[in-house]
Amino acid sequence: MTLASIILAAGEGTRMRSKLPKVLHPLAGKPMVWYALNAVKELVDLPPVLVVGHGAEAVQAAVGDAAQYVLQAEQLGTGHAVMMAQPVLESKADTLLVTFADMPLLRGESLRRLITIHASSSSPVTMTSFIGDQARGFGRVVRDASGQVAAIVEQADATPEQLAIREYNVSAYCFDADWLWSALARIPVSPKGEYYLTDVVALAVEGGYPVDSLVLEDPDEAIGLNNRLHLAEAEKVLRKRINAGWMLSGVTIVDPERTYIQADVRIGQDTVILPNSHLRGQTEIGSDCEIGPDTTVIDSKVGNHVQLIASVLEMAEVRDHVTMGPYCHLRKGAVLDEGVHLGNFGEVKDSYLGPGTKMGHFSYIGNATIGRDVNIGAGTITCNYDGEKKNPTEIGDEVFIGSDTMLVAPVKIGDRSVTGAGSVVTKDVPDDTLVIGVPAKTIRKLEKSDK
Repeated sequence: MTLASIILAAGEGTRMRSKLPKVLHPLAGKPMVWYALNAVKELVDLPPVLVVGHGAEAVQAAVGDAAQYVLQAEQLGTGHAVMMAQPVLESKADTLLVTFADMPLLRGESLRRLITIHASSSSPVTMTSFIGDQARGFGRVVRDASGQVAAIVEQADATPEQLAIREYNVSAYCFDADWLWSALARIPVSPKGEYYLTDVVALAVEGGYPVDSLVLEDPDEAIGLNNRLHLAEAEKVLRKRINAGWMLSGVTIVDPERTYIQADVRIGQDTVILPNSHLRGQTEIGSDCEIGPDTTVIDSKVGNHVQLIASVLEMAEVRDHVTMGPYCHLRKGAVLDEGVHLGNFGEVKDSYLGPGTKMGHFSYIGNATIGRDVNIGAGTITCNYDGEKKNPTEIGDEVFIGSDTMLVAPVKIGDRSVTGAGSVVTKDVPDDTLVIGVPAKTIRKLEKSDK
């Protein structure tokens, strides 16, 4: 059996009221179409075919080479959308899996079960449904007296009796390819002037075939996204899934309802995540860490045995045994080496702090390279911007920077030197030198007895 996938992503999504194509709205840090592609990628033998229409160029730019594309230029319904894939897949696959890009919660495991049911069926079509109390606009699954599927009726076309049915079509199907290509040409036009893919179920029944179905155990998988209320609902479900996965993998999440972890984040064992923490993007957290409360980590790498309290990290790196916070901010390019400590309200940008360095509270370090075992007093600022460009600051090993020191870049502070409190350093300081004042002047060379 050669299995191919068709994912429908051409709809305009007018109810989202957005300039962004519906299938590109993010969920847990990924566009919703990513979840549809991810669900099928381990199941199919050919690259998924994504049927695009509204915002086609933007969708293709976001998805890249993860799919092959066909264009539905006119929005003439889901049956017509599937027909657009026929020139690409006809004679290349004997089984087709058809899903929708705006159903990001449908699991790959469920689709695998659908394929398995279809493989053992004598029907050319196997469908997916769920039973519940929320219609969500889905078509109703009509069954005959023996319990066999007789038809799917779209909600807009259903009678009052059909609207009372509690089994809903999920719009995930497995088809015999040759039969589907023939059936698509026989779909009748609806009162809205569209060709519904759901009508192929009735065509199968009329042809004397029994229609098998997979009834989902988890109704959350059937949540389709048509507006931003649905988007928030799906985000909550994904957050619950992601958090549960990490807890079962050895991560402690103290309050899952108030912890936000995106899809690409990685976390080591025995790390504890405290409430109101947001882990986003390509973030990696090591083992035995304590993150939070009230901490945001974006596209950053955090080592082992790290403590981050009420802080923000953006595109930064924190190595083992670092402690930070509360209220620290690491901006792009910040690197804290092993054992660094940042006190309250410290900010670091595009700088390296060497092993064992301590940075006091209310300090700003930008465009700096700082050695090991440096003490940076409270209120220290690297004055790195001269109005035209950013300038570097270099601080050697075992330096003591007194509180409220201004380091006017470009400037270099030699190993084991000391700046007095309140100094404004405008010139390079040699090794083992004490400077004090505004501007800072050399007081004397330091001896070992001064250290």
